[in-house]
Amino acid sequence: MKRKLLYVGTLMLLVAFSANTQAQEANKLTKKEKKEGWELLFNGKDFSGWRQYNGTEMPKNWQIEEEAMKVMPADPSRLGSGGNGDVIYAGKMFTDFELSMDWKAGDQANSGIFYYVRELPGKPIYYAAPEIQVLDNERASDNKIDSHKAGSLYDMIAADPATVHPAGQWNNIVVRVKDGKVTHIQNGKKVVEYTLWTKEWDALVQQSKFKSFPGFTEGIAHEGYIGLQDHGYTVWFRNVKIREL
Repeated sequence: MKRKLLYVGTLMLLVAFSANTQAQEANKLTKKEKKEGWELLFNGKDFSGWRQYNGTEMPKNWQIEEEAMKVMPADPSRLGSGGNGDVIYAGKMFTDFELSMDWKAGDQANSGIFYYVRELPGKPIYYAAPEIQVLDNERASDNKIDSHKAGSLYDMIAADPATVHPAGQWNNIVVRVKDGKVTHIQNGKKVVEYTLWTKEWDALVQQSKFKSFPGFTEGIAHEGYIGLQDHGYTVWFRNVKIREL
């Protein structure tokens, strides 16, 4: 009997260890995910499909580190020194989709995730695209306004800060866009919900910093690129995957 219990206990530990190992394997799709239509936008080895917003190559302040995309200050001695290093996945534009990725903030970090990005010469990436905030909520200088904290629709709808892991720890964000209805799910909890191209959306724009941005007042595009922001801080991204709906 003791031998049987020992065998069962050992088997359970092996199963748990195997599951944990699979969960930690970065930039890989499971058979289930492949069947559901997920595709990787980052392979963990190089920047295939990615380039600078309004550019042709990846900016120099982006590197691959521990199978993650890492953006750093353009001037390592000065936090907040962006290097015009906003990037997009230029392999494809997306309309209705579910986007998932992990991000980790460095000290005082500030960055963002964008969708429906359209490239406008001379304009920044945030000029005409909704932004999901990436932030070190505890120490970043831009942490005074609730809608500027991690997971929020930047400067428009605040996410619950209790759902965010601190700097140095990985977070997961899932953004679902279907027929204009958008949700942000942060570390497994829905934190933001809104609908594009509605009177409610127009009211949100008018109450935000984007009220004078033609890219917003003329209307957000109905398709576009996925983008990541260089705000001059160290941030990591991995497990960047998407499925069309």
